[in-house]
This record gives sequence, C-alpha cells and structure tokens, in this order.
Amino acid sequence: MRVAVVGLGGVGGYLAAKFAQAGVDIVGFARGEHLREIQKNGLTIKEDEKEFTIALSAKELREAEGSFDIVLFCVKSYDIEQSYKEIAACVSEKSILISFSNGVDNGDKLRAISHARVLDGVIYILSHIEKAGVIRKKGKVFAAVFGGEKEATQELATLFEKADLRFKTPSDIQTAIWKKYIFIAAFATLTSYYDKSILTIYKEHYDEAKRLLEEIAAVARSRGIMIDDEIEKALGTASKLPADASTSMHLDFQNRNQTELESLTGFIANSKGVEHKSFSYIYEQLKERALLNK
Repeated sequence: MRVAVVGLGGVGGYLAAKFAQAGVDIVGFARGEHLREIQKNGLTIKEDEKEFTIALSAKELREAEGSFDIVLFCVKSYDIEQSYKEIAACVSEKSILISFSNGVDNGDKLRAISHARVLDGVIYILSHIEKAGVIRKKGKVFAAVFGGEKEATQELATLFEKADLRFKTPSDIQTAIWKKYIFIAAFATLTSYYDKSILTIYKEHYDEAKRLLEEIAAVARSRGIMIDDEIEKALGTASKLPADASTSMHLDFQNRNQTELESLTGFIANSKGVEHKSFSYIYEQLKERALLNK
C-alpha cells in the first residue's frame, strides 16, 4: 500500500509521521522552509508527554510520481482541487481519496474531478506547525471519522489500524461531518467578524452565536440531516475553551492570508431555500474585508 499525504501541516504532518512510524510506504507533500527542514532533519512530533523525530520521504507536489493507493488531502479547503490536479497522474480508478479539510462538500469537489474512489471524512485533533519541521499536538484529542463505499472504507480503516490511530466509520458519515461543521462554521464566522476569541464570542455575542448555529442546522435539515441537538452542544463547548482559543479562519484574517471563507461562511450564506439572514450579512462584510486584505 503506497500512501500520499498532501499537506504536512498540523493534521497532515501528524498523520504522515504516525504512518511512517508504523512502516507504511508514505510520501508527504509540502513546500517552503517546512519541506526543506523535513528533508534535511526529518519530521518532529511533539505531544504533551512525548516527542519523536522520523525520517520522511517529502517532496513538492509537482514532483509526485508513481501511483498511490490512498491519497489524504490535508490542505485548506480552497487548495483541494488544485492539489488534486497536481497529483492526478498518480491516481487511478482504484485509488482511495479523502479530504480532512474544513467543510462539508470536499468529497463532492473530489468526485466532480476524479474517477477514483472518494470517501468523506473529518478529523478531530489539536495540532499546528510550531516551527519548520516540527508539529505540536495538544492534548489527547484524536479521532479520524470517515465513510462511504464499504470496501474503500475498510481499506482506509486498515491503514489507521496499522498506525494505531483512533478512527470511527459511522453508517451515516454525512451527519458526522455536519456535527463537526456546525461548530467550526459558526465560530469561524463570528471570531473573524468580531476579531475576538471563541470564549469571548460566547460571553458577549451568545444570542448571535445561537442564531448562526440555528441557521446551519436549518440548512442541514433541508438536506435531510438532523443536527439540531448539536446547537446546545456547540455552545457548551465554546463556554469551556481557553480564553485565547480561536479559529484558523480568524487567524488567517488577522495575518491577511487567504481564508476558508467560502467553505465556512459562504456555503451557508449561499444555500438555497433556507433563511440565513445572519450568515448572509456577515458573509458580505467578510468578503469585503478579504478583498481589502489582498
């Protein structure tokens, strides 16, 4: 089994290192100083109680060659399609593709441009690039959740089993994806709009946060996905986070980087047949801000 991990940031770097540690034939794709450091000194994973460094075959995506049985996309949602195009020559109809990017339509994006077997999934992990060549994972939270075509799901499960990584394969993967999305989309939108942490949003803009969560649940409901119970759970989670905890989209706005605005705010704001006044208003404001940041 030959595996590609596209994007060696907090998610992809951790996965690639654990796969390599388990003896999987793995190639990671990254760029810039992070890539050069991995090529020179290996990839270091720092967890709360332990640390390890492992040699990893790492390249730029344009250097991809051969064929891959499994390709995991761990890039920002706006990079998925371009990343696929760059590795497409290494993908066959038997290959398994999965994106662990933020959003609920990443599998659809891949299915629209590939004849490979595409699974849907999300991942729960707190990790980031601490510095070039080093991934910092915080806490014990980890779970990969994926599903779709039965045989492909089992093949991917075998990979995670080999690396001793916790995973779930729910029968209803779409509901599982939306359960994570409802929290991320609402609080990425509000932290970016108000330029404040998640906990501050909870304390100072509780009613607005609840409205956005309700609008997401309504869009999900229009698609036959019932996640209304997640509204109170999301608010409860927000109330327990550290005072400085925020979202990656908020940080991208602060740093004037490209953001996942379309996946996390625009997807709801542009949904048809459902009222989403709060999302629509904030989306237009954030679009203007994103243009100014370019």
